Amino acid sequence: MNYKWLLFSTLGLLLVGFGLSIFGESIIIKYENKGNWFLWGTISLITVNAGLCFIGQAIIEKVKAIHKTSSS
Repeated sequence: MNYKWLLFSTLGLLLVGFGLSIFGESIIIKYENKGNWFLWGTISLITVNAGLCFIGQAIIEKVKAIHKTSSS
């Protein structure tokens, strides 16, 4: 059985959560004026978008798995 969708969805959710955590840190850095908040904000944007891409791929893999089992 194909469990790629499970791997992709788990990785995607972890990346989205991690990216949102980095985003929160970048807000704190900007508020306290203590560092390069723009860099951390950019990293968080990349991480969240990568997580959303993995979630989208997980949906595609799950639909493929369902279609494969229903046509068999």
